[in-house]
Amino acid sequence: MALVHPHSVECTKTELDIFGVPPTQTALEKGQWIEHHPIATLTDTGPIEFQVSGSGDDYLDLANTFLYVSAAIKHADGTNLADDEEAGPVNLWLHSLFSQLDVSLNNVLISSSTHNYAYRAFLETLLSYGPAAKNAFLTSSLWYKDTPGHMEKADVTNNTGYAARIQRTKKSRVVYMMGRLHSDLFFQDRYLINNVDLRLRLTRSKDAFSLLVKDAAGTKDYKVEVKGAILFCRKVSVRASIQVAHIKALEKGTAKYPIRRIQTKVFSVSRGTLVVNQENLFLGSLPRRLVVGCVSNAAYNGDQQLNPFHFNHFDINFLALYVDGKQVPAKPLQPNFEKGDHVRSYLTLYNGTGRMHQDGGNDIAFGDYPGGYTLFAFDLTADLSDQCHFEPVREGNLRLEVHFNKALPSTINVITYAEFDNVIEIDRSRNVLFDYTS
Repeated sequence: MALVHPHSVECTKTELDIFGVPPTQTALEKGQWIEHHPIATLTDTGPIEFQVSGSGDDYLDLANTFLYVSAAIKHADGTNLADDEEAGPVNLWLHSLFSQLDVSLNNVLISSSTHNYAYRAFLETLLSYGPAAKNAFLTSSLWYKDTPGHMEKADVTNNTGYAARIQRTKKSRVVYMMGRLHSDLFFQDRYLINNVDLRLRLTRSKDAFSLLVKDAAGTKDYKVEVKGAILFCRKVSVRASIQVAHIKALEKGTAKYPIRRIQTKVFSVSRGTLVVNQENLFLGSLPRRLVVGCVSNAAYNGDQQLNPFHFNHFDINFLALYVDGKQVPAKPLQPNFEKGDHVRSYLTLYNGTGRMHQDGGNDIAFGDYPGGYTLFAFDLTADLSDQCHFEPVREGNLRLEVHFNKALPSTINVITYAEFDNVIEIDRSRNVLFDYTS
């Protein structure tokens, strides 16, 4: 038997390991979801707050903790919608209902206080899942993909996603939704140790932001009634010997929770603009990834006749980043949407998010891109790896430059979504420690 190469070593097959047996998990004794209800009565516009006590021996499994919300669309006077009334929710309604999520551990705020929670949740869902997930379990969050080219306004005839959402909310039916919260700590797998209280505060979006209405006269007002909200928090019972080992380890060090911290920044660009130079977009620590998109300023601020998730291309013909003056990419993106020449920009949705050559994809086809899904993604790491390792901290100045083929017909907002590597630590006294400046 000849070898392909003399340095090739011999190996065997796992199918021949007929004497071993699988290992047995004994670290966790049990796990269960515990219902937590809001600490205050629900109102039409007020925040929803949850308090989860960390007392006892159980740890919290935040990656498998879910938010449940029931809601209905009504006329402003509280009356029900007519059967043929085109008033429905925007996409991913479970999360679009909220503009901000504040997460605190032992009364220490660990999340960034911005009013862009809906955009964070939308971008993470849009770019992280393929059609199999979006057509299945994500519909429980009321995700139904808007039809490209027909998503800027309410169009139940041509926008199949909008039509599907209306079917679930028509005639003021109560819709029941459930999904995972989009927050840094909830996107990592390590269990939160005991004696750490968790507090969540969800701030409501404007009803005009989360609703999409066809009303040519603009005379009808609508509102969202949140009927109920529950936090299904998973708690796990850890074997006593492991808890003792954790206690001893905490005497010498801290519990560490590596996170991919997300920061969203938004800035406006005035009508008539041809060139944008956003200096100091990020000054100091530089992100490992950046996603850029543009939406109507009116839709961003809440207009029930405009879709806030319609990422228009606005005839962009040049887009580049500058890190300490060095252009990224070396050859700038120069799409020509009129001619259909935007393939480099389109492929950033894959090579900029670590999904290139993966079967799952993100359910955004080439033809979809200019029809409301125009986003630009940049992987700023050296190895283009989206794995669990950290990247060295880089300090500097990141500038964004955008050119438009035609002067902007109206004011727009540029949405930026940035990822950073960080660590949250908890010491033996349950002090929560972090440094988001590095």
